[in-house]
Amino acid sequence: QLQFVESGGGLVQPGGSLRLSCAASGFTLDYYHIGWFRQAPGKEHEGVSCISSIDGTTYYADSVKGRFTISRDNAKNTVYLQMNSLKPEDTAVYYCATVVLYGSSWRKRADFGSWGQGTQVTVSS
Repeated sequence: QLQFVESGGGLVQPGGSLRLSCAASGFTLDYYHIGWFRQAPGKEHEGVSCISSIDGTTYYADSVKGRFTISRDNAKNTVYLQMNSLKPEDTAVYYCATVVLYGSSWRKRADFGSWGQGTQVTVSS
């Protein structure tokens, strides 16, 4: 079964940091572009960041640029999202997924299953 398992979320104060992990199961991440998304209550999924399988090029939403860093460890079949200088508006459930890249934009692949369970990030004092 092809699936992602997201972890690393939690409650953090504004200005704090978290590192999210996205572990793949049932397939090898090496060959896929991987993206992080988030969904706040009552909102649609929003693309946060993605990383190319071809050359490791990274892309970020304007709202997180300079604060978040995506990386991949193919040996561990895992993609990470380092989140620094967190803000209350970063509060959401975070998901990872295989993506289609088009220019500097990306969207979840429709042919690669549904969303995983995600990991909750709450930024609050």
